[in-house]
Amino acid sequence: MGKANFTNVDEYITAQPETSQLVLQLVRRTLRKALPGAEEVISYKIPAYRLHGGTVLYFAGWKQHYSLYPAGERMVAAFKDQLAAFKVSKGTIRFPLSQPVPVKLIEGIAKFRAEEAVHRGQRV
Repeated sequence: MGKANFTNVDEYITAQPETSQLVLQLVRRTLRKALPGAEEVISYKIPAYRLHGGTVLYFAGWKQHYSLYPAGERMVAAFKDQLAAFKVSKGTIRFPLSQPVPVKLIEGIAKFRAEEAVHRGQRV
């Protein structure tokens, strides 16, 4: 992936290696299903989902994996057992492209982040 300035998620996914595109499409469908009211945008040159006035999740494709961001301490603790098989560091969860997409886990993470966004909005 280069440093292209994508205008939408379709462009982003199409620019990825062919081996990644199907996986990223599934991740995208999973996030859209889990975050039905979210706005899908490109932010920091990667796909992102905005809800309740803030960005709740980003995803990105890489050579050997795809990632979800941000992975805060509360979220990582809440999904500790399910995330044990994946590399989690510095706010990033890395999922190998060579393994099946953990759809239920990604849905759960998205819903957790959406709930955090609701609570953030209530505190304003």
